[in-house]
Amino acid sequence: MSSASDPIRDLLVRAKTIAVVGLSSDPMRPSYGVSEYMQRKGYRIIPVNPNETEVLGARAYASLADIPEKVDLVDIFRRSQFVLEVVDEAIRLNIPAVWLQEGVVHKAAAQKARDAGLTVVMDLCFLKEHRARF
Repeated sequence: MSSASDPIRDLLVRAKTIAVVGLSSDPMRPSYGVSEYMQRKGYRIIPVNPNETEVLGARAYASLADIPEKVDLVDIFRRSQFVLEVVDEAIRLNIPAVWLQEGVVHKAAAQKARDAGLTVVMDLCFLKEHRARF
């Protein structure tokens, strides 16, 4: 299947290092379960949460700007009112894609990201989309 007919599949193949904003060390939180799944599927997960030091065996960072390596995708597990600041940071750092998890909707932030040339997925679950394709 070509990427033109399935841009989400293309993104899932292209993204290797994923910064998960709002990743919690609480195994009962959706961010933990989805990130654990992504890790099992071979993605490098970088937790971004100022309240954590380590999640899923990976060092946590307070912000995207603190990550000392290239990030392919920002997966956002924050309430919608916090999305714009994350998108602004992703744009500043030239991160090529943002993924707003299921239930996270911010149309203005998504449009701002698209206008800046980022790939945007909104209101979809990474785990469900990955399972549906692989």
